[in-house]
Amino acid sequence: MEFFGIKFVGINPENGQKLLLTVGIIVAITLLRLFLRWLTNLVLGGNPQSRARFWTRQGITLFTALVLTLGILSIWFDDPTRLTTAMGLVTAGLAFALQKVVSSFAGYFVILRGKNFSVGDRISMGGVRGDVIALGFIQTTIMEMGQPPAVQSADPAVWVKSRQFTGRIVTVANAKIFDEPIYNYTRDFPYIWDEITLPIAYTDDRSRVETILLDAAHTHVLNAEKVGAVEIARLRRTYGLEGLDLDPTVYYRITDNWLEMTVRFVADAHGIRTLKDRMSRDILAALDAAKIGIASATYDIVGFPPIRIEQGAAPVAG
Repeated sequence: MEFFGIKFVGINPENGQKLLLTVGIIVAITLLRLFLRWLTNLVLGGNPQSRARFWTRQGITLFTALVLTLGILSIWFDDPTRLTTAMGLVTAGLAFALQKVVSSFAGYFVILRGKNFSVGDRISMGGVRGDVIALGFIQTTIMEMGQPPAVQSADPAVWVKSRQFTGRIVTVANAKIFDEPIYNYTRDFPYIWDEITLPIAYTDDRSRVETILLDAAHTHVLNAEKVGAVEIARLRRTYGLEGLDLDPTVYYRITDNWLEMTVRFVADAHGIRTLKDRMSRDILAALDAAKIGIASATYDIVGFPPIRIEQGAAPVAG
């Protein structure tokens, strides 16, 4: 093929026709994908956290990608022998040069099984805690949340001292599912166990404190009735867990300085900071009414040794 007297090597009328067909099929598949996504939003609504909408869009993405790949291969490799040779070379090159990309792409299909997580789940992956808001062929997008004080030193550190959003959008390679454990807070059992611990002096009325903790827990948190028999039965059927204690309980721990009283309870994985804030306010008000304080690491000075002050001799005048 010549253009202004310049002969382009490897370009002939046949290749030019294939190039135009390739551009055409790319445009057609792009328009088809946009139409199917518009139709999905119309039928299922525009809520990005909808699981039905998420999985439908993933199916559309896979379908259009497969059709596009087959279409391009059919255009450029009409000879099966050439296609086999080319695919062998491409596969070998990808396996060597793009190991992480290939691993992430494989991780995408593992995630699609739904056994690890899906959109809307609260997870910890690759050192990032938060809610899954998007899933791509190579990366998972997470809305990051903060960390309780007990894990504030984790890497990367965050400034929000509870499980609330920080505002950062983080992308994590899908290949992380092969290298690190994935912690899912909500997939099969959308509740977590949490605790509030109070140090109480041994001289205080510990029975009254235990009643205060349980009253606050029963007022705000979940129990076996609120969680529901369906969720409990599904958890037992899926994982064979028995003896789940879902009612609030207070535990004692003896220390050198005070009695450590911990109320353990079940709560929804979302909104845990608001719940603990309400419980803490009720507990403090009840402790004030009962004139019970919270123990702290203070020291009482019970006496001084005798102090003797000696006056030095007067200076001698010269």
